[in-house]
Amino acid sequence: MVKLRLSIMMFAQYFAWGVWLVPLSTYMSKGLHFDTIIGTAYGMVGIATIVSTLFVGMIADRFMAAEKLLSILSILAGAALFWVSTIETSPSLFLFGLLLHFLFYASTIPLATAIAFNAVDDIAREFPGVRVWGTVGWIVAGLLVGVIAGAAQTALPMRMAAIVYVGLGLYALTLPNTPPRARGRIVSASAVLGLDVILRHRETAFWVFIACTLALMIPRSFYDTYANTFFADKDLHLTLFGTRIEATGIQTAGQIFESLILISLPILLFRLGIKRVLVIGMGAWAVRFLLFGFGYSGATAIMPMVLLGIIIHGVCYDFLIVSGQIYVDRKFDAEARSRAQSFFNLITQGIGIVIGSNIAGVVYGMNVSADGSHDWRAIWMVPAVIAAVAMVLFALTFREKLAPAPDDKSVAPAPVGLG
Repeated sequence: MVKLRLSIMMFAQYFAWGVWLVPLSTYMSKGLHFDTIIGTAYGMVGIATIVSTLFVGMIADRFMAAEKLLSILSILAGAALFWVSTIETSPSLFLFGLLLHFLFYASTIPLATAIAFNAVDDIAREFPGVRVWGTVGWIVAGLLVGVIAGAAQTALPMRMAAIVYVGLGLYALTLPNTPPRARGRIVSASAVLGLDVILRHRETAFWVFIACTLALMIPRSFYDTYANTFFADKDLHLTLFGTRIEATGIQTAGQIFESLILISLPILLFRLGIKRVLVIGMGAWAVRFLLFGFGYSGATAIMPMVLLGIIIHGVCYDFLIVSGQIYVDRKFDAEARSRAQSFFNLITQGIGIVIGSNIAGVVYGMNVSADGSHDWRAIWMVPAVIAAVAMVLFALTFREKLAPAPDDKSVAPAPVGLG
């Protein structure tokens, strides 16, 4: 019964996130005509991640039960998002509202994970079965928006999410009690972000990995920020059983196939080794953008090419980020692992997203014509080149053969990409 309650929590949390964040760029471009601030808007996710990491580590973990804080923040996130959905004429106010929402919402992700970890008896055995319902929620959200004609260009997804956020906030009060984990302890900002552990690490291979991963967050941000806009611009759609499925629904194919990649990842890491898996993941980003860049003719998408670019989401995301989590986990002893993962999260979900989204916004703005159309081939070539260069540099300079740690019993839950 406890696992069912936790699964509902995960489903609601990721449904609420996926139902509006994926089509946000299309709404801003087609519905609001706020094209110039799309990159900035998505970059605020990274800012909120950094702030939320500090908030949870220095305040929430010391003073309040996780389920109560999850309740408060989810309701505030829903209220802020509903307010944002009413803003139609002021780009600056829209950005402020988004930042406010992200600041409330970003902390709910580690809080939900903490609640689940505390409630299950065996994290390694039971948590994946709970966490998978977050992915299911994300897929259902995308399909729902995809079958409602024109929904991605309206505020409807935001309002749907706002309702679910408030519902989650009320539901959180029924979840198992999760007392503060660090009550009475004084924790520094450097410790929360993992800097105290990471900055003492002198191994060259590790810093090559960090630098290349940070570089790959630029291509990732191009996809997260502008893929849905590109698909809508090229009228990407499918008709199944008489039902038209638009771009947001089609993008869920990435998460569906990603689930298969996650299942096979341990075997692939064992057979190929960490370096080959990371190289393949970096190269997949370059392939994805080449498929997008040449995957259309005029105003029409070439379905096989674009669909393949979507389907390889698991290779792009899990081979790089999830494998990266595993690599970081094995580089540090048990005492330092959680702080090392905090640093990796800072790179992949915080700093990297801020840098990548804003670079993507600049490139997007540089490739607009007088009639408002965009040169998508030129746009997609930029992340393709960045990914290819990072892959080559990593392949040439990363010198380490890492064996699985025999005492590795930690669990690094996979984050959700915007697929």
